[in-house]
Amino acid sequence: MLRKLLSFFARDLAMDLGTANTLIYLRGQGIVLNEPSVVAIRRSDYQVVAVGHAAKEMIGKHGEDIVTIRPLKDGVIADFEITSVMIKYFISSVLRRKQLVKPKLVVAVPTGITAVEKRAVIEAAEQAGAGKVMLLEEPMAAAIGAGLPIDQPEGSMVVDIGGGTTEVAVISMFAVAYSESVRVAGDEANEAIVRYVQKKHQMIISELVAEKIKMKIGSAIPFSKPLKLKVTGKEILTGIPKNFYVTDQEIREALQEPTQVIIESIKRAFEKTPPELAADIHSRGIWLAGGGALLKGLDKLIKKETGLPVHVDEDPLTAIVRGAGTVIENTGYYKSVFIN
Repeated sequence: MLRKLLSFFARDLAMDLGTANTLIYLRGQGIVLNEPSVVAIRRSDYQVVAVGHAAKEMIGKHGEDIVTIRPLKDGVIADFEITSVMIKYFISSVLRRKQLVKPKLVVAVPTGITAVEKRAVIEAAEQAGAGKVMLLEEPMAAAIGAGLPIDQPEGSMVVDIGGGTTEVAVISMFAVAYSESVRVAGDEANEAIVRYVQKKHQMIISELVAEKIKMKIGSAIPFSKPLKLKVTGKEILTGIPKNFYVTDQEIREALQEPTQVIIESIKRAFEKTPPELAADIHSRGIWLAGGGALLKGLDKLIKKETGLPVHVDEDPLTAIVRGAGTVIENTGYYKSVFIN
């Protein structure tokens, strides 16, 4: 009776612990946090200076004693201690005060995560103050967030394009029938733009500038009207900062390789999907989620390459955390989707 009474007061959480951004859903309230997965620390004493938006704003603009760290790489923990600090900061900012009962926490993780990586996520969350930690595959969370019938004997294909990984999964009856994770996504797209600008224009730009270029004039197919964007970079030969223009065609060329990797992963999924489930996907189409789904024209390019309908989630950036939130609201119904 006491356990049931205390659980009534618990403020359970769901988290999309992403390479680029961390989002938190609070049971009964919805999404309450969306922050960059970045931590700034001081080298001299290893003290945390800033976390989230404040830390991201410091990237490339601090002195030698400050270092900005993205503690997750390719969707998994690369720096355990910094990840623990970041999760603790985010959970504390959401809950604001000490809880009588440690909250349950559902965390969305990439498909194919290893046992060691699972343990690292669970331990980091527990050190941050979580009670019971349950892991959920990102494509499953995205499918739930998109409202797909994952409880039915029907095949649904979800392509989640995040910051570090692209997850392709076929889901049916609360289970992942096929999944593949490729480490090409938003970060790789940004790096491709940096490399292209360096080679084509002999200019150095930061990944933050590359991300802004991608968001403004990046596309997978040509626009009806050509676009160009003025950006500032540093000339390789002289080191002097200069303004220059990049065109949508150039950025499309830069993004061609990472875009093609994603399309090939979708095609491989069909090769390995049972015929019955493939037939369902043929009639229902492919669902895109994650920040990468916002690349202009990507859905049209995938449709052209596969011949299938392609749907972009209404809010692809929050699809995973919305799905994880649905699970934390109804853990009994979704108990079979957990992977730990």
